[in-house]
This record gives sequence, structure tokens and C-alpha cells, in this order.
Amino acid sequence: MDTADRAPAPVPAPALNSLRGLGLGDAFGERWFPLFRQPRQAIDEIRARRTPQEPRWHWTDDTAMALGIMHVLQRHGEIRPAELALAFAAGYRADPGRGYGAGMHELLPRLLEVPEDWPTLSAELFDGQGSLGNGAAMRIAPLGAWYADDLGLAVRQAEASARVTHAHPEAVAGAVAVAVAAALSVHDGLDLRMVARHTPDSAVRAGLARAADLPFTTEPWRAAGLLGNGQRVRADDTVPFALWSAARHPDDLTAALWTTAEGLGDVDTTCAITGGVVAARTGIDDVPRTWLDRVEPLPGPYGTVSG
Repeated sequence: MDTADRAPAPVPAPALNSLRGLGLGDAFGERWFPLFRQPRQAIDEIRARRTPQEPRWHWTDDTAMALGIMHVLQRHGEIRPAELALAFAAGYRADPGRGYGAGMHELLPRLLEVPEDWPTLSAELFDGQGSLGNGAAMRIAPLGAWYADDLGLAVRQAEASARVTHAHPEAVAGAVAVAVAAALSVHDGLDLRMVARHTPDSAVRAGLARAADLPFTTEPWRAAGLLGNGQRVRADDTVPFALWSAARHPDDLTAALWTTAEGLGDVDTTCAITGGVVAARTGIDDVPRTWLDRVEPLPGPYGTVSG
């Protein structure tokens, strides 16, 4: 039977939990941007653990692209790059105002026309270097949870998914690190040194080594200053702090998201990464009901973030 005709594959529970945690973290993190709160107000409210009172928390491109990954995994049981390129492009066409970066505004409309040309088009970004941004990492946690029983496969599939839009080795390393973290979170708990060992040699890996040595008693704002908070929109400036936050609170999604938010920076992306990794283990049932009532529902078979 051709894969186009077969029924969608069932989503493993950890992958669905991860997707919902990613969407929750994304939407929660978005509340702390200057569009909604100035930095001083944001940090005061975060430290007071004051839930944002806006009636609807919308998720961004982080979740939109994670949904594209899940669509391809369900349809084919694996990452097929041309299919993933088309899924990303279709998501962009449906709502280009989700906060996509400049590189994706350039790339995704072209992929909609010629998705099979993804290797050339992705590599051409940023004067032929490819993107080293955090976009491949922000969306990948559900894939890691999907392949939690096969760490080597999780690494290979993360690499394949990253290169569709982010050809730079640093971006690929960031995606691998988050996928490994999500896979480990499901069964064994998150060990940052183990994540680093499975991450390609890179600035991301070096950052993970620093994160592994950073005590969890460190104040989150200080950890973000040492590890990076995503403000530079690079994988190596984003992934180490987000995974440190996840490892700090491996069994408490709410605490992990508050810790991540305290770092500010690219806070929707850092919270999406943290949320996807921790929720792969915990689910989202213990998150405050007031949060779940505010988060924008996920589409189609994924239901709402509250299930």
C-alpha cells in the first residue's frame, strides 16, 4: 500500500504529550515579549509567579512547525524531507503571521512551489552558510519523544528534519540535542552530559557541557547570562539554557517554564523547547487549569493542549 493511502500512524503518548507541552510553553513564553510587557514588568511578574491574565495565549511558529513534523511522522512513519518541506510551507501559507524569522519568510514560500529543491534552497540562506538559528531545535522535541525507544534513530531523524530549513551544522546540532533530551526524558530522565555526548561537535555541544557543570541552585537569570537566552537567535545561544531549565525541573512542567521564562530573551522558543522536553515525561495534567484554559487549541487530531 502506498503511504499516501494508508491510515495515519497512531501518535505515541509521549510524542503527543511533548507536542502539547511545546505548544503550552510557546504560548506561555510569548506573553513575556515587549509587545505585551516591558522587561522590568515581565521579570517582576515572573519572579512573583503571576499568571498572565490575557484571555487567550496564542502559539507561534515554534508550534506551527512542530505540527508539520507530526503530520509527516503520522503520514509516513519517518521524516521524508520533501514532504516535510511541503508541510512547513503549507503551515506558513495558512498563517504567515505566526512570528517566523526572516530566513523562513524567504525560504518557505519557495518551498511551497518546489519542495523537492529543499537541499539547495536551505543551503542558500544567509549567503550560502545556511541558517544557524534556533528554528530547527524549537520544533523537534515531539520527534525525540516519538523515537524514545531508539536514540540512534532519534538522532538521525532530527538531523534529517533540521536540514530541510536549517543547513548550518550548529542548527543541526541544536535539533539533535533537543531530540535526544526529549527521548531521554521519557524513560531515563534528562542527563545533560548524556545529551552532550550524542550531540555533534559544535558550539551547542560546548554549551551543553557548561550547562552540565552549572549547579541547579544558580538563579535562572544568571544561568541565562552564562549559557545564552536565545536573544542572538542562534542554536548555541538557545539550547543549553532551555535544556538546563528542563533538567532543573524534570518532573515539574510548571516550575520548568517559570524558570525558563525568568531568562527572558527569545522566551517563546526557550519555553517551547523546555516544555516539549519536560512534558514528554510528565504530560500537562498538573499544569494550572487557568493556563490550560487560556492556551490556543491545537488543530485537528491533536486536540487542545489540555487534551
